[in-house]
Amino acid sequence: MKLGQESDFYPCSRQKYLSSSLSSLQGSLPSLVEKTWDQVLTLPLISFSDDPQSRKYITESKCLVIEKNGKLLYEIDTGEEKKFVSPEDVARLIFSKMKETAHSVLGSDANDVVITVPFDFGEKQKSALGEAARAAGFNVLRLIHEPSAALLAYGIGQDSPTGKSNILVFKLGGTSLSISVMEVNSGIYRVLSTNTDNNIGGTHFTETLAQYLASEFQRSFRHDVRGNARAMMKLMNGADTAKHSLSTLGSANCFLDSLYEGQDFDCNVSRARFELLCSPLFNKCIEAIREVLEQSGFTADDINKVVLCGGSSRIPRLQQMIRDLFPAVELLNSIPPDEVIPIGAAIEAGILIGKESLSVEDALQIECSAKDILVKGVDESGANSFKVLFPSGTPLPARRQHTLQAPGSISSVCLELYESEGKNSAKVENKFAQVVLQDLDKKENGLRDILAVLTMKRDGSLHVTCTDQETGKCEAITIEVAS
Repeated sequence: MKLGQESDFYPCSRQKYLSSSLSSLQGSLPSLVEKTWDQVLTLPLISFSDDPQSRKYITESKCLVIEKNGKLLYEIDTGEEKKFVSPEDVARLIFSKMKETAHSVLGSDANDVVITVPFDFGEKQKSALGEAARAAGFNVLRLIHEPSAALLAYGIGQDSPTGKSNILVFKLGGTSLSISVMEVNSGIYRVLSTNTDNNIGGTHFTETLAQYLASEFQRSFRHDVRGNARAMMKLMNGADTAKHSLSTLGSANCFLDSLYEGQDFDCNVSRARFELLCSPLFNKCIEAIREVLEQSGFTADDINKVVLCGGSSRIPRLQQMIRDLFPAVELLNSIPPDEVIPIGAAIEAGILIGKESLSVEDALQIECSAKDILVKGVDESGANSFKVLFPSGTPLPARRQHTLQAPGSISSVCLELYESEGKNSAKVENKFAQVVLQDLDKKENGLRDILAVLTMKRDGSLHVTCTDQETGKCEAITIEVAS
């Protein structure tokens, strides 16, 4: 099962196409059961009104967003009553529909499931997603990252389990671009670097073509329909159909009945025109690849294979530009790109349930921390400072120790943990847990040392123990995530 980046449960200013794909093992080979395309409005799993990103989405949303009990909800007016929709409810309904689809197609209950998530999903997002799946009746075997699923789909690391290679996974989905550099060593997967851009996706290509169609309509009929929501929705639908046709044909016809004031619109678009219009988007994709290569310290020559996934990676011009960037590298696109990740999830599920007819060897995966995990402190000037304990990409499980010094005159000490999001100067630290040592014996002079031991398990759960080194008093917490 794949729940893509499009479903990251943030409110948006327009309806997103959310891709939910089911794949199962038929005999020894995974096959796609069904793809369902739903137009849904999505919400934040964990949000607060003072968070800049949340405020941005609230401002841009065309639906009323309210805050209730610390969460953002949509207020939906059905005409008869007003309903408040939570992100967990949306996710549960999607999973319920997918479970019904699997039962209808397979003729039996499909309870065991592996869910794939983007690499930059936080622990709270993964946990909430797993809970929603369980509420819908699924037995969640594991949540795995999309790049790992992509490698499993092609059996990378299984044909020659003793070899070592560097793989670039290029995923261009509906609303985002995600690129990861993976190291495969003796069948073990490790993410070396990753880059996600939510400003490039299939909808951006569709919007570019829709704007061109609007200009053509204006040129022919002297009417600018860009401010008309109904007309632009029709143009978006027509542009999306034409875009898909241009992946296999040299030209596509776009006919829209009664586009504006009863006027029909008929327009032919060539692949060359589409490629010219979308040239800036293609260049952004290639630049994003170069950035992730630089992050990993690699050049194009260091990459052994490139895996394409996500429906928008079908675009021929984009594939050619990637080939030009990696002229000596094998480009893997024999599996339909929008089916790669769900097929990888099905293979992982087969491994976990011990499917005897599975045709690939058991894959060893090293899960990695998706975000920087930091501890908050105070520098000599009294300003807040952050120390990274688990950098993004740390292979799991992992263990760290940190000594926190506090004045002996206070009776309680708090260790605060943060996740870091963003890049460089744009990084934002978000608090996700704290451990408080209370009722400590006060000392007139000196400092007290608090030893924090942090253990992050393979599933991403984090166990933290804080101990006063002088008295031995300790407190511990475990931050659980979906397994």
